[in-house]
Amino acid sequence: MTIRLATTETDIRRCLPAMLALRPHLTEEQALSQIQLQQREDRFQLAFVDTGEAAPAVAGYRMMNFLHSGRTLYIDDLSTLPDARGKGYAGALLDFVIEQARQAGCQVVTLDSGHNPARYDAHRLYLKKRFNIVSHHFRLDLQ
Repeated sequence: MTIRLATTETDIRRCLPAMLALRPHLTEEQALSQIQLQQREDRFQLAFVDTGEAAPAVAGYRMMNFLHSGRTLYIDDLSTLPDARGKGYAGALLDFVIEQARQAGCQVVTLDSGHNPARYDAHRLYLKKRFNIVSHHFRLDLQ
């Protein structure tokens, strides 16, 4: 299985169907624009399973520094197309991202995941990969 980083618009566009499976509130153009903005301003990386076609699975992540955890790789998005689930793509992407964190000297890898039955398979994967549930994530919408 080949995993690559999406660095060109063409590669990002190949990732959009999988990304939009997780972020259906966005259009393709909104997602493309937001990903490019995050790549420019936030050192966002977009890893994808490269099958030569549309990517069946993607992982978006960035590295940050926090007082509570030190150098941290944060996974913003991990998504697999519905018909590609159960083939090991998400697990391979997690392994890739965790190795990127090790190489960058990160102390931890973190992610947030929705709390609903549609996410339970993802939760099982995270627990299998030795992630722990360590906090609640709170949000205040300002608009």
